Amino acid sequence: MAQYYKFDKDNARRKPGVTPLKEAIERMFSASHMKKGYDESYLTAHWEKIMGSPIATRTQRVYVKDRVLFLQIESAPLRSELLHAKKKIIELINREMKVDLIEEVVFL
Repeated sequence: MAQYYKFDKDNARRKPGVTPLKEAIERMFSASHMKKGYDESYLTAHWEKIMGSPIATRTQRVYVKDRVLFLQIESAPLRSELLHAKKKIIELINREMKVDLIEEVVFL
């Protein structure tokens, strides 16, 4: 006897109706746990937009690892000033990213 496939609407992964592209991408990121990596790469790619041109031009390296932002600054006076403004940098980045991405800043 042949077995027939019966579609089960209740357990279907697709939802009926139209889904906006933004919502579909957010669902994909959250389902595959790629959101954290995307946010980290967004931060490094848009460093100049977030911190401004004067700081970005004097920053040699920017990367994030385990919620720690690593910065290599070539200017000693700027490094000293940013060292005093660590908390403000963390708040600014987390507000811009709309998620608690950074909890510490380390200067190299």
